[in-house]
Amino acid sequence: MQRAFDPVDEVLPAPRLVTLGLQHVLVMYAGAVAVPLIIGRALKLPPEDVAFLISADLFACGIVTLVQCVGFPGVGIRLPVMMGVTFAAVGPMLSMAASPDIGLLGIYGSVIAAGVFGIIVAPFISRLLPLFPPVVTGCIILIIGISLMRVGINWAGGGLPTITKVVDGVPGAFPNPNYAQMEGLAIALFVLLIVLTLVRWGKGFVSNIAVLLGIVAGSGLAAFLGKMHFAKVASAPWFDLVLPFHFGMPQFHIVPIVTMCIVMIVVMIESLGMFLALGEMTGRKVDQKAIARGLRADGVGTLVGGIFNTFPYTSFSQNVGLVGVTGVRSRWVTAAGGVILLLLGLAPKMSALVEAVPQVVLGGAGIVMFGMVAATGIRILGGVDFKTNRFNPFIVALAVGFGMIPLVAPNFFKVLPHALHPLLESGILLTAIVSVILNAFFNGIGSAEKAEHDAADTAAAAEHV
Repeated sequence: MQRAFDPVDEVLPAPRLVTLGLQHVLVMYAGAVAVPLIIGRALKLPPEDVAFLISADLFACGIVTLVQCVGFPGVGIRLPVMMGVTFAAVGPMLSMAASPDIGLLGIYGSVIAAGVFGIIVAPFISRLLPLFPPVVTGCIILIIGISLMRVGINWAGGGLPTITKVVDGVPGAFPNPNYAQMEGLAIALFVLLIVLTLVRWGKGFVSNIAVLLGIVAGSGLAAFLGKMHFAKVASAPWFDLVLPFHFGMPQFHIVPIVTMCIVMIVVMIESLGMFLALGEMTGRKVDQKAIARGLRADGVGTLVGGIFNTFPYTSFSQNVGLVGVTGVRSRWVTAAGGVILLLLGLAPKMSALVEAVPQVVLGGAGIVMFGMVAATGIRILGGVDFKTNRFNPFIVALAVGFGMIPLVAPNFFKVLPHALHPLLESGILLTAIVSVILNAFFNGIGSAEKAEHDAADTAAAAEHV
């Protein structure tokens, strides 16, 4: 007998709804808290502030997930989507964090402006889709992964190789005595082996949360060896509110705003591909109006992120893949996941526990997480025509080459105006700009229909990595 209801709108029994929602949260939790950890530690914030960033991130994750999958008039695609902070913004935000003139408040100003920008341009993004065929998207995602690998490797080493100290009133760089110690490297390797073991022999749900289980196992080992401390966890309250503008009023600087708006376009293009893939998985047609609502939710989420002390939001691809694996298509499952994230954000003790995880533990997992981002880009590029199209190799070569400049030659652009450094020091944005321009020059701009097909292929490739 044919179902009389749409499985996307099916409301499951409460126990199953909560269990499946928790599964979505566990699958995306490690990635969700990675960005506030990266930015908080890059800014050298005290542990309690990093813990607050994690709480704010989880709280905003919950709000934005509910906006996207429950939906409001004109906002939200109403599909089973989990939202989290995008890794695409990490590179630019690290550059902003390194600038004393910008800092955290400047980051929040650029995030708020990018959110407003996203809301405004959402209906027009589908018209830009032909600028982002797989050869462009693959290059961008590859460089995102490569750029973040540096973070993961330094985590595994126990921090940065050099630390800044003030001696006789003069700041200077000195070797980090805790960097690349054998005990820390052994913990990172242990986490990596746990993750690989679970991926290889774990089944279903266990395999899906291999990274999280690796972090839990590594934390246990670190605690046993006296490398993980719980004083901040003990002193943190069980409940606290996440209030807007906790660190002060945001500051608005033109170059960071332009930079984050460019990131927003890339994020929305990626989201569009995810929406098309979800439409295929759930059997629900995703038309231009639905895409506009979904992309507008990305903008609203990013605006909410800037207000509630966190960062730009996008659809999490691992959760899109989970929909395909489980076959559960109800958007109310991800809504339950959003409620769980809200509750976690209001429990600072949980956030403090996450912040207490040593960098070496995160390093073992980070190498896997960030490497998988790069692998996604490689897989997408694997579907690009390099055999009969002699221009595509040039596009990839130059786009990746420009994207590597900030990684291998950090001072390459030092003689250029300081205001441009947040843009020029982001390999991700350099790759995006160069690949879009070169693709338009060599290959021209294809049709919207072909671009939508390519975006769906891109999303499908991302899910299978």
